[in-house]
Amino acid sequence: MISELAYIDSKAALGANVEVKPFAYIEGDVVIGAGTIVDSGAKILDGARIGDNCHIHGGAVISGTPQDLKYDGEYSTCVIGNNTTIRECATINKGTKAKGKTVVGDDCLIMAYAHIAHDCIVGNRAIIVNNVSLAGEVEVGDWAILGGHAAVHQFVKIGKHVIVSGGTLLTKDVPPYVKVGKNPNSYLGLNSVGLRRRGFDMNQISSIQEIYRILFQSGLNTKNAYDKIVETHSDSDFKSEILSFVDGASRGMIKSFSSISKED
Repeated sequence: MISELAYIDSKAALGANVEVKPFAYIEGDVVIGAGTIVDSGAKILDGARIGDNCHIHGGAVISGTPQDLKYDGEYSTCVIGNNTTIRECATINKGTKAKGKTVVGDDCLIMAYAHIAHDCIVGNRAIIVNNVSLAGEVEVGDWAILGGHAAVHQFVKIGKHVIVSGGTLLTKDVPPYVKVGKNPNSYLGLNSVGLRRRGFDMNQISSIQEIYRILFQSGLNTKNAYDKIVETHSDSDFKSEILSFVDGASRGMIKSFSSISKED
């Protein structure tokens, strides 16, 4: 399962049934879980921690040096969960002293030529489509899908079950369960198709939709909409999660397209 034409440092720790194809390159401070496949031309560099049953395709570079002028050689890692696929020429940099690690969760698909910068946190079952670029310290929630050529500004937070339209230049935080696109970044409705596919029932979807009608479609500013949701909407996990996200939106929230149009 290990090609003699691959370079593997003797200090690297490879689990059972790992397959390494010709001309792959693996440095010493690397751990690769059982059943993972490393294709020809892939580079797994110091600090990589790769889970079980992953597939690293040709040309991908895992745990590369951060593209951050503040990086001063401090020890950091790049952690990839189980059952994650990283396609051709994707690059995932390791962390800096900001967080100490870059993390990609379980069951993710990172498509060709995507870039995940230092200290990003990508949740489980996320899909990062071709040529997406995540700047440093971006957070992406579970089940999020980022369309091709989307570019995400540093420190932006993207909630669970969000879908980002292809080509979006994302500079604002995006709360859970919604669709976002256009420029300036705009709320485009609930990701109802994605939620139904993932087993949400109509009552749950309606409850989430009611919250977002107040937040984005009532004409209220964010603070007043927040207060109205607290006062009028019955308690639920969805309510708590959305309000908690709004509280922590450090880069400011996206707005509805209709409200942006009125401002213009």
